[in-house]
Amino acid sequence: MTRSPEAPEFADRRYRSSAGIASGVLLLALAAWLGGDAIVRGGGRTPWLALAGLLFLVPLVVAFTIRPAVSASEDRLLIRNPFRTITLPWSRVATVRAGYSSEVLTDGAKYQLWAIPVSLRQRKRAARRQQRSAAEGLADRVTVPTTDTTPRSPSDQAIDDLRELAERCAEREGAQGESSVRWAYEVIVPSVVGLVLCVVLYAVI
Repeated sequence: MTRSPEAPEFADRRYRSSAGIASGVLLLALAAWLGGDAIVRGGGRTPWLALAGLLFLVPLVVAFTIRPAVSASEDRLLIRNPFRTITLPWSRVATVRAGYSSEVLTDGAKYQLWAIPVSLRQRKRAARRQQRSAAEGLADRVTVPTTDTTPRSPSDQAIDDLRELAERCAEREGAQGESSVRWAYEVIVPSVVGLVLCVVLYAVI
């Protein structure tokens, strides 16, 4: 999980999946290679099918790998999922949790945090490190707080950070207001158009 600067309103913390971004770049490169080859060397309707396929697939690859992000300031939480962008003032956030997926709960809705995927492997690895540290006597509960020394997986640590921020900032004046949800039409529209074109081209062959 990486953090990087964001626009001033959400400048404090940003979370994205490095593995997701890397896989997205690889998939886009593969699609460009295969699609470009079909467009250049294909005959008949093949180039048009390749173009329609790229129009359908590329937005979906971007949506599920590169687009997801979570940005947080002291006033609100911005969640950018594959097909929606959700803005939540902290006063509207009931809790942030991670089970088999990362989620934020409000009074009447639940939203997944695609940018903070839960890795059970990383969680088990962190638990093993904790057990090993305890066995070696490296965790001194008298002089060092457990919360500072307990190993955590990156996703669990990110959820802890967001939960702490929600609890601390819920009463701020700037953290009041209504939630908003915006559909990512820049992803949905080209993908739907590409799908329709694929169906039409296949139908007329």
